[in-house]
Amino acid sequence: MKTSEPIIVDCKIGPYPRPLESGTFDPMPQVNVKFNNGTEKTIFESYPDEISFKESEFIGLTEESARRLKFEKDKRYIQS
Repeated sequence: MKTSEPIIVDCKIGPYPRPLESGTFDPMPQVNVKFNNGTEKTIFESYPDEISFKESEFIGLTEESARRLKFEKDKRYIQS
């Protein structure tokens, strides 16, 4: 299937917060991606104690597909 939407070719996730007592107010890790058209962007943050990602999960996805992946993982966490 052809798509005109940019495709993710690289992904970096982080930085991760420090352990709870010292990292209570640390920012949550961001998912930063690079698309095949050269643009780079932060697509979302996540709570690593609730859901986790591997950078490789995002390679080949569109931004919409990546956000859907987060939504589905969030939904599974909430329903568990």
